[in-house]
Amino acid sequence: MLVRRVRRRKNVAYSGVMPTKSDPAEIGDVEPVADSTASQARRVVAAYATDADECRVFLSMLGIGPSKLDA
Repeated sequence: MLVRRVRRRKNVAYSGVMPTKSDPAEIGDVEPVADSTASQARRVVAAYATDADECRVFLSMLGIGPSKLDA
């Protein structure tokens, strides 16, 4: 039986900031997702978010957050 030892990385620094992967000029070319796709994504986010605030943040990041009601 062959056993491999796995090296664990120690003291790996992570800045927490990820560079953008798309050109900001290309963002205008993005079409909105279908209602059914957005609805499914909302359900998945709601199921995995730890609280309501996290759910709102994730939905906002995906661009499928709840629309603001006019008062």
